[in-house]
Amino acid sequence: MKRLKILLYICITLIFAAGCSKSTLSFTDGEIEIINKYPQQKMRVLLYNDKSDSLILRQQTKEFSSADLQSDIFKNLKTQMLLTVQDTANAGVGIAAPQVGISRRLIAVQRFDKPDEPFEFYANVYIVYCSDDKRTGSEGCLSIPGRRGNVERSETVIVKYIDTETLKPQTDTVSGFTAVIFQHEVDHLDGILYIDKLQPDA
Repeated sequence: MKRLKILLYICITLIFAAGCSKSTLSFTDGEIEIINKYPQQKMRVLLYNDKSDSLILRQQTKEFSSADLQSDIFKNLKTQMLLTVQDTANAGVGIAAPQVGISRRLIAVQRFDKPDEPFEFYANVYIVYCSDDKRTGSEGCLSIPGRRGNVERSETVIVKYIDTETLKPQTDTVSGFTAVIFQHEVDHLDGILYIDKLQPDA
């Protein structure tokens, strides 16, 4: 009888622990399915002119939990997003999670302002300051292939985000072309595409 009680206690504890562990992850079943569909390979890029894709691209994204950021699911997502944006057949300088069907606040940006111009990831990212000093330049988008247009952007921005390695909040001041990339990608997280901000041709 005592052994039965111990076994019952262990089972209840394991079930409770499993339930708690699962509840701390906020990934949906649909998100997990998409990420697991592309193990260690590039993902399908959503297109603005596809009706179902456009519905996802126009959504407001959600933040990750701390448990999400420490999960293998998140690590796989980062790997696959990087492979996608660096695909030699359709390379880009930045990518946002909604572009691969994941409505979360995650972007990868090529840091042209740093040595070796690495790609870096920014989770739960927001732009908290935009300078009044503006620049207008030509932009394209992986989700809008074969098209470019002029967009006015701030010359300098301050971004706040969660460092995906340390899980600590950070801020960064960015200027020039890299600041343009940040603005373009963060727009994606709010359902905005660069074509919404096109400037008249000169």
